[in-house]
Amino acid sequence: MAFSFSLDDVAYLRSAAGVEALTAADALPLTESSLLRDLTAVRRTVGDHAAPVVETVRLRRRAAARLGPDASSWLFTDEALQQAPPRPVARHRAARLAGLGVHDLTCSIGADLVALAGSNPVAVGSDLDQVRLAMARHNLTASGLPARLLAADALTRTTRGLLGYADPARRTSTGRRITSADTVPSIADLDAAHPQRPPVLRVPPGIDYDALARPGEVEIVSLDGVAREAVLWPAELASVERRATVLSTGGPPEEISSAEPDDAGVGPVDAWLVDPDSAIVRAHLVRHWAARHGMWLLDPHLAYLTGPDLPEHVRGFRVLDVAPFTERVVATWLRRDRIGTLEILQRGTPVVPDELRGRLRSAMSKDTRTAATLVIARVGSGPVAYWCRAHPGRRSRRGRIGLDGR
Repeated sequence: MAFSFSLDDVAYLRSAAGVEALTAADALPLTESSLLRDLTAVRRTVGDHAAPVVETVRLRRRAAARLGPDASSWLFTDEALQQAPPRPVARHRAARLAGLGVHDLTCSIGADLVALAGSNPVAVGSDLDQVRLAMARHNLTASGLPARLLAADALTRTTRGLLGYADPARRTSTGRRITSADTVPSIADLDAAHPQRPPVLRVPPGIDYDALARPGEVEIVSLDGVAREAVLWPAELASVERRATVLSTGGPPEEISSAEPDDAGVGPVDAWLVDPDSAIVRAHLVRHWAARHGMWLLDPHLAYLTGPDLPEHVRGFRVLDVAPFTERVVATWLRRDRIGTLEILQRGTPVVPDELRGRLRSAMSKDTRTAATLVIARVGSGPVAYWCRAHPGRRSRRGRIGLDGR
């Protein structure tokens, strides 16, 4: 169970003594195996403050990958950190709101508010949780930003002339509800509380946005291949019905929208296979993206795409062999190419990749440096196996391959 911070804990952590204690604790391993021993050592020097000190150091270490080095001096709760967006995602969203003046109606510990305040002349945050507000004040100050904060319910109107933004809670005692439209407060209640200017809403990427029938734009944002959020943009900021934004730490962003052509067809496999980014799939823009890149679908019911070229900066699979799927065929390929590491992807079939890999283990080489990717897809009436070599995403040479693998 996560540690529950109090206002007294936050006050101590912000004090000179607290900062010194945090610095000392950060020199400890604080791993699962050493935690009890380390906690005892910290307790000898700071007494009852040991638990919040150790929890904060552990949360800061977890936050580094998500929020970057700027968060090394921030304060968190476990739940607030889990809901905080990765820094590139927050900055992308803040860029669309730049210069408008924004009120973060559910600011929590200020992860979104820091990004908003960096791109807006006025950015106000509010929350009902006094502990999180105190943490947000610290985090904004630590980031060199003004802390315009107030204690208020997201369903009350406490500012004028500012566009509302909300990241409503998505947790219950049973865990995160990533496919439900249920949030706290609800989307309907947020819209009803701000009828003249509906807020921008950050919701789970798996939400059934069609069922919401909310006027405006739905943007699905991914980072490094993982769908991170859906943003419901109100009509005043919408330019299309649906948009997918693909962010990458190793390449430029790509955006595609429902306003672009979607005339990609269905056809046989070519030189390359691509499993489109999750944001593109969730935004129902697979055909649009395929049309943009000169690709087509293997099957009208699957998201796998094929074409003569691999789009730049996109991970894809060079097709080496194709055959109706059987384990015997795959075992033959494994022995022939002396494969020691096998990636298995599937869509539209009952194949369980880990179980299949286990059954094929005897046909695999002990040299794990040789790798291949097996893509299994239900095309037409049955499963088809595509024997491939994964490619990280540089521009490919043109070339075609027939269904016989030549």
